[in-house]
Amino acid sequence: MYAPDLATNYLGLKLSSPLIVGASPFCDNIDSASRLADAGASAIIMRSLFEEQIDYEQKALSYLLDTPAESFAEATSYFPAFSEYQLAPDYYLKQIALLKKTLRIPVIASLNGHRPGGWTDYAVKMEQAGADAIELNLYQLITDPAQSGDEIEADMLQTVREVAGSVKIPVAVKLSAFHTAPAQFALALEHAGAKGIVLFNRFYQPDFNLDELDVQPSLRLSDSTELLLRLRWLAVLSPHVKGSLSCTGGVHTKEDAIKALLAGADTVQLVSVLLKHGPGIMGLLREGLRVWMAEHDYRDVTQLRGALNLKRCPDPAAHERANYIRILQSWRI
Repeated sequence: MYAPDLATNYLGLKLSSPLIVGASPFCDNIDSASRLADAGASAIIMRSLFEEQIDYEQKALSYLLDTPAESFAEATSYFPAFSEYQLAPDYYLKQIALLKKTLRIPVIASLNGHRPGGWTDYAVKMEQAGADAIELNLYQLITDPAQSGDEIEADMLQTVREVAGSVKIPVAVKLSAFHTAPAQFALALEHAGAKGIVLFNRFYQPDFNLDELDVQPSLRLSDSTELLLRLRWLAVLSPHVKGSLSCTGGVHTKEDAIKALLAGADTVQLVSVLLKHGPGIMGLLREGLRVWMAEHDYRDVTQLRGALNLKRCPDPAAHERANYIRILQSWRI
């Protein structure tokens, strides 16, 4: 049995396989990052540096105290205290340099924000510290009924222009699944300078604490059921985007990784499965992918990628709706 070539290209970076470590605490510790690299990770993404952290350090949070939303005294307590963030901005930059000095795989920094502003200047500092690329996480939950979708997406596109236009390294944009026209928006992001799209951001849904009568944040790791939404949009987007596509959320088995690649992903990002099983699972997934490809006569990842996307479908929207109707009509009591 021949050994398939797992090499892939992501954001212009040549990777030994599609399996990369998603944004997570693993990069906080050099030993943890090194063990993942030794286990077969082809790249690693640092946890996010938040817009709020940068603004706080630059003493620019005063605007929060002047807005109507802050008329309640407890509102400022929604944001973590500066000491609660795991990596302060200056230390974050030092950690990039240390990771680059230690690891032989690409190190991707992560910026997390929700509107244009001075915080985007940190992209330049990340590049100067040695980051090979930047993942721009555009996380926001819009609760103001006066804000339109066009306004929100315009701000996001401007943020991408500011970040991508300030650096020479590639920038990938991590999106939520909640856009009216994700395909159109993905192309707009490319036009704004994005070299890749990451599908999708996982929103952490808060719960109610009935004893305290308060909102309680909760962290729940992903499982394979979350992959289905990613597969749909990878299959839709991959025939149209020119840049890279990365799948994050729901990849726990070799079958999950293979499905994402067949849908059109260039890479799959692993976090929850590593938190559950440790670095050793990386090697098992890598070898499982290699064996499956050999058994199914795929000689390289390029041959595998996008084999089940919607490129050959003349009307993808009608195809999706037809499947939706067929599934609902198949129910019997």
